[in-house]
Amino acid sequence: MSRRPAGAEQPQAADAGEEQRVLTLPNLISFARLAGVPLFLYLFLVARADVAAIVVLAIGGTSDWVDGWIARRLRQVSRLGELLDPLADRLYILAILVAFTAREVVPWQFTAALLARELLLLGSLVVLRRYGYGPPPVHYVGKTATFLLLAAFPTLLLAATVSGAAAVAGPVGWALAWWGLVLYWVAGLFYVVQARQLVRAVRGRGGA
Repeated sequence: MSRRPAGAEQPQAADAGEEQRVLTLPNLISFARLAGVPLFLYLFLVARADVAAIVVLAIGGTSDWVDGWIARRLRQVSRLGELLDPLADRLYILAILVAFTAREVVPWQFTAALLARELLLLGSLVVLRRYGYGPPPVHYVGKTATFLLLAAFPTLLLAATVSGAAAVAGPVGWALAWWGLVLYWVAGLFYVVQARQLVRAVRGRGGA
């Protein structure tokens, strides 16, 4: 969160400098993942290069956890990285949903269910911003849901474009997708509850 409780210790200068770093290996990976979003859309919707699109999706999905792992391993955690990682996740998911719905890889109902969750979270972020808070920290349930969805999408695309793989890839892809959708909503409700608790705490202090 962007607020710091009164009386809390200020971080050391070295730590603050680390948090402001931009050109770190994890951030470069996140930038590369962001660049993969328009590349996927071009390959899938314009060039109709489905195999190449599957490769881009697979790389984007498997690298989802790499930047965070490297940041912790190399002590290169930064505020920019904390913002870039979920941004890349959401852009990947939204871009894939639009493209998959356009080409009927997934039904519009599935897309609507995921987009409704994003609208719910957006509303919570607007409320938090009104009270001076930034985005809540990423919950492990949300990261698990994102991982499942980013694993499901290339699997579903494989099932839709390679006839010989449909018998196996289809059921596996949809199992991952539905579990990802459920956990995505669970994580969203966690964020809403957390936002509500913060707002109540602020109002309580105001009333006191």
